[in-house]
Amino acid sequence: MPEEVGTQPQYDLFADEFADHARDNFYNAHYDRPACLDLLGDVDGKTVLDAACGPGHYAAELTRRGAQVIGFDQSPRMVELSTQRVPQAQFRTHDLAHPLDWLPDGSVDLVLLALALEYLDDRTAALAELTRVLRPGGALVLSRMHPTGDWLRHGGNYFQPRVIEETWNAGWHVRWWLSPLEQTCEELRGAGFLIERLTEPRPTPPAREIDAAKYEALHTSPTGLLAIRAIPDPRMADKT
Repeated sequence: MPEEVGTQPQYDLFADEFADHARDNFYNAHYDRPACLDLLGDVDGKTVLDAACGPGHYAAELTRRGAQVIGFDQSPRMVELSTQRVPQAQFRTHDLAHPLDWLPDGSVDLVLLALALEYLDDRTAALAELTRVLRPGGALVLSRMHPTGDWLRHGGNYFQPRVIEETWNAGWHVRWWLSPLEQTCEELRGAGFLIERLTEPRPTPPAREIDAAKYEALHTSPTGLLAIRAIPDPRMADKT
């Protein structure tokens, strides 16, 4: 049987703890969220699909900025937390391992996929669904753990994708895919996307007050996250 992460909702076991942790912590509030929101740009009046929405922190900020948010997560508890946090948005339980058959073609302006790509076994198929639901002129913003940092931590063959199992500091046990940057680029291309921007974000200044050593390290070494803005390849539309 091929190596896989599987479709169990891993974060369901610690959803409430994660929601509290991610609200204002170093990595989520002062590193990943600012980077993703910057790449999304002006969302006022736009429909944003928050894929793998977690406990709703991104959705809350997107709504505050004027977006109409549709969100989903494979964890039922995460969906409950998102609905409580952002009642004006629409949330449902859904796993990106399955088609988004409840969303029509070209129905959203922007898609956010924050720190979730690593948990998908068939990433190209999932990304292709996100291409399908985007309107012309739309964009996908995704973030993932920096592959260089992953390799420095875990070693082995950088170019060989493999499933990693580890227990994080809070005692949360997770399984995820370690894969090289070129694979992510190929998966986006295979799903019909063109990469418009790729950034290696640095934490925002308030993060220095939380952990000065970590702040300096992430300003000098590629060990944290990267973020990508990708658009549907216009050449594909010309072939239809």
